[in-house]
Amino acid sequence: MKEYQTITRVAGPLVFVEKTHDVAYGELVEIELHGEKKSGQVLDTSKDAVVVQVFEGTSGIDRKSVVKFLNKTIKLNCTKELLGRILDGLGRPIDGGPEVIPDEQRDVNGAAINPYSRDAPRDFIQAGISSIDGMNTLVKGQKLPIFSGSGLPHNDIALQIARQAKIGKDFAVVFVAMGITNEEAQRFIKEFEQTGALERAVVFLNLADDPAIERLVTPRIGLTAAEYLAFNHEMDVLVILTDMSSYCEALREIGAAREEVPGRRGYPGYMYTNLATIYERAGLIKGKKGSITQFPILTLPGDDITHPIPDLTGYITEGQIVLSRELHAKGIYPPVDVLPSLSRLMQIGIGSDKTRDDHRAVSNQLYAAYAEGRSLRGLVAIVGEEALTERDRAYLKFAKAFEEQFTGQGKNENRSIEETLNLGWKLLQILPRNELIRIEDALIEKYSKLLNLQFAG
Repeated sequence: MKEYQTITRVAGPLVFVEKTHDVAYGELVEIELHGEKKSGQVLDTSKDAVVVQVFEGTSGIDRKSVVKFLNKTIKLNCTKELLGRILDGLGRPIDGGPEVIPDEQRDVNGAAINPYSRDAPRDFIQAGISSIDGMNTLVKGQKLPIFSGSGLPHNDIALQIARQAKIGKDFAVVFVAMGITNEEAQRFIKEFEQTGALERAVVFLNLADDPAIERLVTPRIGLTAAEYLAFNHEMDVLVILTDMSSYCEALREIGAAREEVPGRRGYPGYMYTNLATIYERAGLIKGKKGSITQFPILTLPGDDITHPIPDLTGYITEGQIVLSRELHAKGIYPPVDVLPSLSRLMQIGIGSDKTRDDHRAVSNQLYAAYAEGRSLRGLVAIVGEEALTERDRAYLKFAKAFEEQFTGQGKNENRSIEETLNLGWKLLQILPRNELIRIEDALIEKYSKLLNLQFAG
């Protein structure tokens, strides 16, 4: 361990140190000032200087401060005993429990799964939410983000999924919260403890008043825990990351402190690559039983879906769940807008051997009918409902019922895939039978008898 007093500049959360020996990217650093110690990490290194990001903030650091390079990287204490624990953004217990005694210490930087070693996602995950299970199905090993907006109940949805998700017999939830308020943190803790979901969860909480640098480490610590549980203990792990917009804001803050040339809207040009190092740690590995499925949550600045954060996320992930401010204003929960939402892996995760033989057809028909009903609302605003045909009125009635009954459900309502599909059939009774052009006659006959359906017309 070598010590230096060669600090040349302090800028925001960064300390610039004159380079004196070879150091590694990501190496841990200890800075001592007036008897107080602060920890940091090597962010960048060049021929002449080393840039250190300080976790506790740079207040009080000056040229006389002693910098020690520790010749090690950030590691997480990994053990199955992490389940049921609540930790801070750096993986330190904050639940009043004992220190974590590790079976293994792992570098949190990890790596994306090698494409050659990847196994194809194929198994259905039941989230208990109809608009996801029925219309935008989540598949084990998938990366499916939620695109939300300020004031929308994305955290409620995240907690509901964490509480209800059914992946397999041996599964766990890694819940990673970044940039949340202390009030939100207490709510998350209370929710996990009261519902019993904490028993099979690991919770990492990074608060809004914690240093921005810590926010860049928190998702990697959470994913390191997920990888250990998935591939060392053969568990199916659901990772919920909220809110990735806070992560990207921290990335922009650090980029500004380093005086980098900004990209779109001031975000670093390497943000795509940086996000990929997080998202691509989800998936399945050939020959291993465990899996990692990701649910990243993003709040769209100004509800702009073309903003760099959702735009880049959409390139890397396999679809998106889009929340609607209009549905939220109507009091519909969860306010999932199924029309712009998409799960690119849905078709390989459903079917008679995974969900039900009518899943694909019912989903397609519900989507088409709801799209028709939504488009007719614009016509009603111009000509009035009296000018519409009986067929058009049926589609308007269907769109309203779909939002209230299929999309809308209680925060504690956990629907099975059978209940979701049966509800879809019930709503399709509003339409004349000859309008069900996306469902085969054999399926209509089968489920008309099973569910005692009576179609209009």
